[in-house]
Amino acid sequence: MRNLITDVPGLLVGNATEPHIGTGATVILAEEPAVAAVDVRGGGPGTRETDLLDPAATVERVDAITLSGGSAFGLDAASGVMAGLAARGRGFAVGTARVPIVPGAILFDLLNGGDKGWEGHPPYLQLGRDALDAADVDFHLGSVGAGTGCTTATVKGGLGSASAMTATGHMVGAIVAVNAAGSPLFGDGPHFRAGHYERGGEFGGLGVPSHVPDEASDPRLKGGVSRFATTIAVVATDAILTTVQARRLAIMAQNGLALSLFPVHTPLDGDVVFAMSTGRRALEAPLPDLARLGALASIVLARAVARGVYEARRLPFPDCQKSWHDHFGR
Repeated sequence: MRNLITDVPGLLVGNATEPHIGTGATVILAEEPAVAAVDVRGGGPGTRETDLLDPAATVERVDAITLSGGSAFGLDAASGVMAGLAARGRGFAVGTARVPIVPGAILFDLLNGGDKGWEGHPPYLQLGRDALDAADVDFHLGSVGAGTGCTTATVKGGLGSASAMTATGHMVGAIVAVNAAGSPLFGDGPHFRAGHYERGGEFGGLGVPSHVPDEASDPRLKGGVSRFATTIAVVATDAILTTVQARRLAIMAQNGLALSLFPVHTPLDGDVVFAMSTGRRALEAPLPDLARLGALASIVLARAVARGVYEARRLPFPDCQKSWHDHFGR
């Protein structure tokens, strides 16, 4: 167990990072086409190929999913992944042609202090290709890949991942780029909102505070939430799921964002959660087992959010947001 989404058999993850720009891309690669679905909750999403993931659509499986910085510019990362997969002969067969299926989502990181003067040539197509080439079972967390330029309302965000196994032996994993309008902390910290679900001190071992602040009177809410932000994630399992069941898994997993961030799903968030099934193990009792998978996926995603923030480090630009470690010195 790596405590990463790659504990789900059949998945690899690759990151590509541009430190001087303060951005990056992450690819979740299915070694064989995987059943996929999506749930979009934020008011300002940026996505690609999500209509294809409707259970009524013809194509049921994807080759990869991309998460990227760069706002709408970052949608090009999926094109880079497509090009790389096409060169490998991957893709949905249409006659003699093959078209790689690569949905994706982006987050807004254009105001984090990095050098965004790319002179009409955004880097995201190449970042997508580089992330694909880097795909492996082991990968870094924090200020890397799609998590490079992430921020939250209180401390720097980043790329996080976690995993767990159900009582029936099905693996569940999550990966998330935490770029939230809300906060991952109770009050001013240092305790993580997901602290109740932590395993093995994976994000500091602080647990939950003895006194939980009154969130209705949080001063960050008095003027309204005004940050442009997005938290984008993938949850995955080795359970054999239909597209309808994968959609339910994505819906239930969205609760992990509510367990780890406050507020969430605001008008300026673009919160998106994809679900993937690599189809290695059948469900013993479909309805109760799917309910257990979804419940566990929400907890695993909450843990991944806190890990992403805990592992993040401040970018080397003036006025960049401080990390959790900058604030609390742990």
